[in-house]
Amino acid sequence: MGTNMNVYQSIARSVADHGAATMFGLMGDANLFMVDSFVRDCGGRFVPAAHEGSSVLMALAYAHVAGKVGVASVTHGPALTNCITALTEGVRGHVPMVLLAGDTPVANPRHLQGIDQRELVKTTGAGFEQVRAPDTVSKDIARAFYRAQVERRPIVVNMPADFMWQETEHDVQVLDVFTAPGGVAQGDILDEAIGMIASARRPLILAGAGAVGARDQLIKLADRLESPLATTLKAKGLFNDHPYNIDIFGTLSTPAAYELIAQSDCIICFGTALHDFTTDRGKLMKDKRIIQVDIEPTAIGGGLHPDAALVADSGLTAETILYWLDEAEIPASGFTRELDIETLTAHPTGSDKTTDGFVNYVQALERFEQTLPSDRILVTDGGRFMTEVWCRISSPDPQSFVVTANFGSIGLGIQEAIGAGVAAPNRPVVVFSGDGGFMMGGINEFNTAVRLGLDLIVIVANDSAYGAEHIQFLDRKMDPSLTQFDWPSFAEIATSLGGQGIEVQSAEDLEAAISALETRKGPVLIELRIDPNDVPRMRI
Repeated sequence: MGTNMNVYQSIARSVADHGAATMFGLMGDANLFMVDSFVRDCGGRFVPAAHEGSSVLMALAYAHVAGKVGVASVTHGPALTNCITALTEGVRGHVPMVLLAGDTPVANPRHLQGIDQRELVKTTGAGFEQVRAPDTVSKDIARAFYRAQVERRPIVVNMPADFMWQETEHDVQVLDVFTAPGGVAQGDILDEAIGMIASARRPLILAGAGAVGARDQLIKLADRLESPLATTLKAKGLFNDHPYNIDIFGTLSTPAAYELIAQSDCIICFGTALHDFTTDRGKLMKDKRIIQVDIEPTAIGGGLHPDAALVADSGLTAETILYWLDEAEIPASGFTRELDIETLTAHPTGSDKTTDGFVNYVQALERFEQTLPSDRILVTDGGRFMTEVWCRISSPDPQSFVVTANFGSIGLGIQEAIGAGVAAPNRPVVVFSGDGGFMMGGINEFNTAVRLGLDLIVIVANDSAYGAEHIQFLDRKMDPSLTQFDWPSFAEIATSLGGQGIEVQSAEDLEAAISALETRKGPVLIELRIDPNDVPRMRI
């Protein structure tokens, strides 16, 4: 027998039934009592954001770092419209999360904040689950959590406000379904793929985010083939410390690694959809055999057509290939014997030019790589400054690396850094942002990090401009003044919001800022003043 309670209590209880102990969000008419019940009746933690979209972003990063379904809640109408970019980011990033969104009362179709929320959510690519009636609440929430896991995207639960105080009988409803299918490659296409690999003289293994769980199997296969290893951006750090790890594959590769990739004759791709930036719009895949392995059928053939495609589990497929190579006594390629890994992983140092009142950006990143906490979680915003961060700042592993560029937006980094910090409270979180991104989405949540007492290091590259647009005007010998902004001091703002702000205008200032990190207490913001005419170009 179930327990009688109000709908808002049943929703809260259903979320807790799925093991969710943390909920991000902003309260309003349609969700405030549910949030209260989640905290008071279920012992959950509610993390209030300053903006509804921020709560979704926090939940996305929490899901990535914690390896759980993220949960957020907002009210109806404009609260949900404020989440559109964040939901799209989650869809493009394949992040499992549940957004509990209120809806205006069914009985009042002329409600001021009324909007067709199903159609709104559909534009983002997120899933939609309607709370159908008071007596279906537990089942509706269970289905949302199930779908978030198996569909690997955000699912929005639509909760009509006029249901909340109605009574229902609550039963524990959890769709306890195995969500990690492990297809085994077999048949003629597998034979063809193994034949291509066996005949390759310069094979290379590429791993994407979909192959993160297959690290050990991929390393064994690479060692057997004597093949170098590379990753997509989102799998950055997967092969750390392996002697033949050439790091990121594609437009973010070092010049030497790019040339090595171009010289390879067979790319064995695991868990990557082969984005245009990964393949340099197909240039890196010309005149070589491409084998693509992915458990997701939609990941195959989107960017380019492989010579052999296997819809299968990456780890099991690597093991199968290794087995048949051994059975056939195929000799190793010898490719890695030719490699100088230090040359392959060294990015150009760039210009040592430094304008008075500014700091050299590349040199600053090199110092941060040497001095930032080694157990950090690394989060990056979008924009002009990030490609150098992706290349020069390391991450301990892919789960400790949060990229907020799935939708090409800026202004999402600080919010996701907060979610990462809540997921891993005993680890420092380092987030890099540009000035435009920080003004767009960072200022309104920096104080949230202060309120939560997070160990957050925010590094803002401030060139007082929207840099990607600035350089386009310069390239065409046009006046770039429309892209330039006289921002306030971000360091002073950080201090006024309760954190510690440090402005860096010289190499000496940078060393002082680095020293200050050793005694930090709570969020710290380091503002790097950058010459807008002396910023490295984006590598994508």
